[in-house]
Formats: sequence, C-alpha cells, structure tokens
Amino acid sequence: MSKRLYIQDVATRDGFQIEATFVPTEDKVALIDRLSHTGLAKIEVTSFTSPKAIPNLRDAEEVMRSIQRVAGVEYTVLVPNVRGCERALSCEVDEINLVMSASDTHGLANLRMTPEQSLAQFAEIIEVTRGSGVFINASLSTTFGCPFEGEVPEARVHELTERLLEIGVQGVTLCDTTGMADPAQVERICRESLQRWPEAVFTAHFHNTRGMGLANALAALNAGIDRFDASLGGLGGCPYAPGASGNICTEDLVHMFQRMGLDTGVNLDALLDAAATLPELIGHDVPGAILKAGKADRRYPKPKWMQDAGL
Repeated sequence: MSKRLYIQDVATRDGFQIEATFVPTEDKVALIDRLSHTGLAKIEVTSFTSPKAIPNLRDAEEVMRSIQRVAGVEYTVLVPNVRGCERALSCEVDEINLVMSASDTHGLANLRMTPEQSLAQFAEIIEVTRGSGVFINASLSTTFGCPFEGEVPEARVHELTERLLEIGVQGVTLCDTTGMADPAQVERICRESLQRWPEAVFTAHFHNTRGMGLANALAALNAGIDRFDASLGGLGGCPYAPGASGNICTEDLVHMFQRMGLDTGVNLDALLDAAATLPELIGHDVPGAILKAGKADRRYPKPKWMQDAGL
C-alpha cells in the first residue's frame, strides 16, 4: 500500500480535558505549535464547551487565536451546541467536530441526549455554518460497543451514518470510545462504510483499553481507512466508559505504520520530542511505548564483557 495516511492528533482536546490539573494556556499553545511542525495532517485543538462543564478547556478562544497555523495542517475543534459553534466560527477554525453516541444510554450519560436529540441539534449547528466553508465532521461514539447496553447493532451504526450525511455532515469518525472493538469487527464495519458512502470522509478513532488499539487500527487500514485519530503520549479517555484508558498513542501508531513502509508524512523524531514534554506538562507519566523503549531500529552497545573479549 503506497497511499498517504493522515494522522490526526487529539491530545490537547481529548487528552487535556480529563487531566487533574489545568494546563496553562501558553503551554497548550506551545505544544500545538510544536505539533504543527511534525507533519501531522490535523490537530484537534480544543473544545468550545461551557467552561463550567470542562474547566480545563476554558481558554478555547485564546488558544485558538494564539496558535501559529502551518500550511497543510487542519485545525479542528469540538462543538457541542449552536453557541459553541458561533464561538468556533469567530476563531476561523478549519473544521467543526460534532459528537454523538450510537447508544441511547451512553448518549444520555455522556451528553444528556439520545441519538435522535443529537441529530436534531446537529441540524441546527449545520444551519449556522452554511456559507462559512468550514468542514463538518461527526464523531459517532460507541460504534463498536456500549459499556451499558453491550453490542451496538451494525445496522444501527449504518443508519446513523446515513442520517448524518443526509443532514450535511461531510466526514464521519467511527469511534471505539470504550475500547470494546476487535479487529474482525473493525474491518467489517469500516469496509462496509467505505463501500456504502465512497463520497464521505471516514476516520477511525480507537482507545487502547483492552490492548487492541493498534491491532484495530491495522484492521481499519486493511479495510481502506486512511485517516486515524490518535493522542500524543496516549492521553485521553471517556469519563463514561468504565475502566477506559487513553486513545491509541500517536507516536506508537506512526512508528507502526512507518515500520510497515507506509507514508504518514510525519517526522517521528519530532513527534517523540513533543511527547517527551508531556510528563512535566501534566505531572505524570504517559503510556506511550515508543517514548519509553525507543524506535525498533534503536541499537545498544554490546555488553562490556563482549567488548573486552573482542566479540
């Protein structure tokens, strides 16, 4: 496979929003500026949610207006409602990401809305964006399973995808919010989605809750997906997914794809340098594997006894 893969980092939104401490605005901006020069295709900068709901992202406008935009990088933000959309448009974002659940129970727990209510609200938001040229993406949470209801019927996933596209959504992110997906399921749903709606832009979003994150990313790749969400250092996680860990790690995902000879457009060394700043920034270690072990082509000196023996 020689086509370009597009890696989209969500750490400064999905990751920072659930951290125990507030990351200062200037540090957010500095990290985003650093990520902008790594070759990432897209960065999810922040969320225009009520500061009362997500105090860690209360500086959304200031961050969005302070970053240095790099040509070729798309800057997206999460928008929960019409008011959030208006705030985002005032900051000239490239993309608005809407979030809904495929599961009634998860939707009510996480968003206080059923899928039907989310769709109605999305239609209002899309109306506000008309003529702006902003790309509209919708992230479909619990695509691969709900921690409260269990299996989400694939027919339901496809029905909601169809309805999202009908109201004007241009891209759909298939989200394993709860880390319940398996590679066979992922490949099946992704392949069917691409076949049904070849004109839509599909992205895969996985969490590593049960250790299958990279395997699921590979399954999505095999199905034809070329856009992947990931989080620097493996930060993030859904507060309404019991036991959930963070997103798949951006540098681990890039490392895997590059070892396979695939083009991600990302400078992995620069990405690792950015990831290395996270522990001090957030006050704790991060789960990323390559940051700890180094790239697979890393070489170590021979044991001293072998050197002394000339071996």
